[in-house]
Amino acid sequence: MTKLSVNINKFATLRNARGGNNPNVLKVAQDVQRFGADGVTVHPRPDERHIRYQDVRELVPLIYTEFNIEGNPQGKFIDLVLEAKPTQVTLVPDAVNVITSNSGWDTIKHESFLREVTQIFQAQGIRVSIFVNPEEAMVEGAARCGADRIELYTGIYAHEFKQDKQKAIAPYQKCAVLAHELGLGVNAGHDLDLTNLAFLKQELPYLDEVSIGHALICDALYLGLENTIQLYKRALNPKN
Repeated sequence: MTKLSVNINKFATLRNARGGNNPNVLKVAQDVQRFGADGVTVHPRPDERHIRYQDVRELVPLIYTEFNIEGNPQGKFIDLVLEAKPTQVTLVPDAVNVITSNSGWDTIKHESFLREVTQIFQAQGIRVSIFVNPEEAMVEGAARCGADRIELYTGIYAHEFKQDKQKAIAPYQKCAVLAHELGLGVNAGHDLDLTNLAFLKQELPYLDEVSIGHALICDALYLGLENTIQLYKRALNPKN
């Protein structure tokens, strides 16, 4: 079964736009789990423009599925993850001023750094996933860093899906097979939605988990959050 982790950042963005505490991201985290999500993802950024560091601390006792914290492993972020001790930390090389994560690590250039931070997290029992583009060399680099998993950046897949979905998925298939051979788990995320998710699941072997936020929350505006989570889960794990 491929797990669905719901990224709740956009709920925090909506809250922050008005001030106050509506929507309440703590309640959202409890609800998405109650509605069937297999995990909760947050991506705190240094400017705290959506999820705040204090949100993460307050979420810790409320997550009874899997807790995934994404971010660039700099000092303040590292300290937060070590304090929260989530199930998984996903290392993402996002710059301070980016709107959303749009590329994976160069695991060759940054091998020494990534190996060091991977060891820090693993020493505390935290699973480490490294965000990479669908390039076999980057998968090999992640394995050398000692990661437990990779997360394949699927923005490229989503962009090319409407033109040629077989061509779009091909590099991801190669990377997933290689990752499995190297002992790495396979996650995927970015721009996945109800249009392209089922095909990804059908064609991508060894897929452990997807993390979806923006599209799922947009769908929930029309379809309702509980119904939307179930639709995404059925796209991932259709009943025979």
